[in-house]
Amino acid sequence: MTDLTDLFSQLADGKPAAADRILELVYDELRRLAARKLAREEPGMTLQPTALVHEAWLRIGGTQDPDFRNRSYFFAACGEAMRRILVDSARAKQRLQRGGDRKRVELESGLAQAPVESLDILALDEALTKLALESPRKASLVELRFFAGMEIEEAALALSISRATADRDWAFAKAFLHLEINKGG
Repeated sequence: MTDLTDLFSQLADGKPAAADRILELVYDELRRLAARKLAREEPGMTLQPTALVHEAWLRIGGTQDPDFRNRSYFFAACGEAMRRILVDSARAKQRLQRGGDRKRVELESGLAQAPVESLDILALDEALTKLALESPRKASLVELRFFAGMEIEEAALALSISRATADRDWAFAKAFLHLEINKGG
């Protein structure tokens, strides 16, 4: 810890060789951070933790004059760089030139089925946020039913409302979300 603090001071004093030593000392921790971030990504992510660490280092440490005041500032900068790299990667996958407007269809042996529409989780999140502004209880009901997998009776009990109220709220929420999600197309 003291070595790292000293290296940040050296870096601030204009000794760029300290940056390489900083990377040596924190490399394993950065790889663990990258692995945690990648574990939360969708399947099919092509980035590996090592590549993510190296790309993040190039973005924050590869500048002419990196300014890392202390350990927490350094790791915050690394985390932010990794997040931006992952967002850039996700955006690149959605671009039209990379087939972003096409749906992936898995073919099963001998079966030709119409593709099942998958739920756009980003659109659902946006619609659920709008519903929460209008009616937080209805949004909570959707979260309990959809994300927590509760039955209507369990969700009603959790929200301290009657089954009839839960049924009405559920019907309204489904209609609201359907309209919001399908507004754009």
